[in-house]
Amino acid sequence: QSHYVACMATILSQMDKDHYSTYIQAFPSRPELMDFLMETFILFKDLIGKTVYPGDWVVMNMVQNREFLRAINHFATTLTEMFLSNSDFELQLWNNYFHLAVAFLTQDSLQLENFSPAKRNSILAKYGDMRATIGASIRDMWYSLGQRKIEFIPGMVGPILEMTLVPELELRKSTIPIFFDMMLCEHRLSGTFSRFEDEILRRLDSEVEGGRGDEQYMQLFKSILLSCCQSHPELAKPGEDFVRLVSELLERLLDYRAVMNDENKTYSMSCTVNLLNFYKEIDRQAMYIRYLYKLKDLHISYENYTEGAYTLLLHARLLTWSEESNAAPVPGPHGLHLHTQRQLKEALYNQIIEYFDQGKMWEEAIHICKELAEQYESHVFDYEMLSDILQREAKFYEKILKVLRPSPDYFAVGYYGQGFPTFLRNKIFIYRGKEYERREDFEMQLLSPFPNAEKLKSTSPPGQDITDSPGQYIQCFTVQPAEEAKVRLKGRSIPEQITNFYKANHIQRFSYSRPFKRGPSDPDNEFANMWIERTTFRTAYPLPGILRWFVVTSTETIIISPLENAIETMMKTNEKIMSEINRHQNDPSLPINPLSMLLNGIVDPAVMGGFTKYEKAFFQELYMQEHPEDAGKIEKLKDLIAWQIPLLAEGIRIHGQKVPEDLRPFHERMEQCFEQLRAKVEAEYGVREMMFFEDRRSGRPRSIAWVPDWDRLSHAGARQSPHSTEAPPTPKAARRPSESEERRESRASAIFGSRRQDARQSISELPEPKDEKWRLSCTVSESSQSIDRKQRPPSQAAAGAQPSTAGSSLSPTGFGGRVKSASKLPPLPRKFSPSVYETFLEQSDAAAA
Repeated sequence: QSHYVACMATILSQMDKDHYSTYIQAFPSRPELMDFLMETFILFKDLIGKTVYPGDWVVMNMVQNREFLRAINHFATTLTEMFLSNSDFELQLWNNYFHLAVAFLTQDSLQLENFSPAKRNSILAKYGDMRATIGASIRDMWYSLGQRKIEFIPGMVGPILEMTLVPELELRKSTIPIFFDMMLCEHRLSGTFSRFEDEILRRLDSEVEGGRGDEQYMQLFKSILLSCCQSHPELAKPGEDFVRLVSELLERLLDYRAVMNDENKTYSMSCTVNLLNFYKEIDRQAMYIRYLYKLKDLHISYENYTEGAYTLLLHARLLTWSEESNAAPVPGPHGLHLHTQRQLKEALYNQIIEYFDQGKMWEEAIHICKELAEQYESHVFDYEMLSDILQREAKFYEKILKVLRPSPDYFAVGYYGQGFPTFLRNKIFIYRGKEYERREDFEMQLLSPFPNAEKLKSTSPPGQDITDSPGQYIQCFTVQPAEEAKVRLKGRSIPEQITNFYKANHIQRFSYSRPFKRGPSDPDNEFANMWIERTTFRTAYPLPGILRWFVVTSTETIIISPLENAIETMMKTNEKIMSEINRHQNDPSLPINPLSMLLNGIVDPAVMGGFTKYEKAFFQELYMQEHPEDAGKIEKLKDLIAWQIPLLAEGIRIHGQKVPEDLRPFHERMEQCFEQLRAKVEAEYGVREMMFFEDRRSGRPRSIAWVPDWDRLSHAGARQSPHSTEAPPTPKAARRPSESEERRESRASAIFGSRRQDARQSISELPEPKDEKWRLSCTVSESSQSIDRKQRPPSQAAAGAQPSTAGSSLSPTGFGGRVKSASKLPPLPRKFSPSVYETFLEQSDAAAA
């Protein structure tokens, strides 16, 4: 066909202005002329879109374009002369002209910036830049429409946008003002320009994703339209809002396009979230859902099943349990046969449950199961589906208790320097690591997209010389979850497998502690001047979420004194002891070596030095005189030391039951050290007992999660000093929950908000006890009170269930702790040969191997 096109181009090249005029006037009627123009416009557009010459036939392509341009301009004159007046106006003919002109301008053979400099200069010298010529013609034809412009809105928004995105500066400057004319035209007719705005936002997304647009276009668009809007008072404010909206979208789209083809999709996910958040803010649901599914597909391709589930959940939240049709098109298989919102929501929930199961987020899967169960049971009465979903829910409860789930590590990553894209530049993110992911492996993956980036060795915030530099600097260090223990879990008899989940998930605050020394150094006691600089990072959203990382929105730095550091260390030590006790009582088959090393390191001064270092540093008269403001903290530290004794006693009791005979001398040595330690502590800081341990020894073993309220300890210590003669206040009997409260069910969910009040409650959403002293289940409380009554004198036993001391009300766990008078000091333990410790270490190494 190329020879026919060549013949047509040759004929057109022979025609001048008079030839065109004579030809047009030769048509006997106006309809025949209109048919000729329509067919010609369609033919030209078809030939432009389907090039008949090879791509390297530059001369033939340019000759054809030159003759087509002359013909289009002659026909444009015919349009304005014969088809513009009110009675003669032909909308479809004008529409075809604009589409032809834009197709001509945007064809590949005219994009000179894609050619080599020599080829570009040769074309410009012989043919000129035909884009500028046709662009000026399009602009003039648009302005000539007058009141008819509104008929081309929003239909012509896309073609005009495509034309303005061509990377030619003068063309952009001359055609971008057409957008303002469209805004003004619609605003004068309807008071808004919402149709124009909707269309340009929709078309911008596809055009920029397709490779068009750049930073220069964003700046030109912003400056030209702002200047135009300011010259019209009625459009000043709405026009400014619109320009800001488009600028924000362009910035996000350009960031997304820059990384969407990278092999590492980490940053594509961030840009996708930026876009879907933008569309959510401006209430563009179809675009929002489109990017939700793009993000979901990225997550699943990287086996981020938890994040994929949370992403799908955002779509499910938009749907209702109704028979209404789906408002927005759904990408993928879900949108083919699911026509009602109920059908789609049910399908999404089942997919979400599957993803949560694969991501070992069974607590979240249980929430979705409860939501579906309520629908099957109370709304659609599908008992077969109800049976199925309840069985799935039961399996998730079983997995929570029986399947090993390692807690993920969290990493803070800072991107500093002007060399990073805007969505990363000089920002800090908190990343959620994968199972067993080492920091070294994480850093290697982090640095791979930025081979020229330099890793900062310091964890301190960098200076302005780094943040303003043109380079790339990455900072990475491990942070710890800093969320407070959930109130509903404090002091309850809850398995560790449950509480461990909440210690590492749904976290929005993370901390990093950097030790430093202040003042004179004490070589004999380094803890006396060990200060801590603690930085707490708060993320935009809790982790995990729709991303494995979120940007840090605020930071707070505090300085922790050596005394406060000692209190924290004692808290963590006590919690670690309790954790080991829980583990061994829940699983008697566990190896004893970790418990042995933990207990021996505390009770034997020859190993770790015990807490004598704290006594030397903070309990001396000189320190108390110099720091009277620390009196309360000192009492709190003493209380923590005192509460450690019953924990150690229980740990040593368990150790004695499990220790092998060849390590029996080691255990006896540890027992003697502990008795000496207990006598010293009880004589100086009072006696603490946890009756809950006694109750557990008499009943079946259970795995208990201890979440103590240590803040109450300082008050306990103040009231229960061993030297105090004041009688403690008598605690009130704990209120037991009624039978109806115990059996009440709730389908409430942290994800889905409130549910029916008469529904069943999940483990993760236990209500806070009405009385803070009600810390145990009914069985444990009754058993503790029973044991307490057996140990009281008859005069005290008459008081019923009320303890005679404040120990139970002052215990950090509510386990029925109590205070006794100090016992007589036992004799010093006999010395053991170092070979005992060598034997223990050898067995520890063997067990580890």
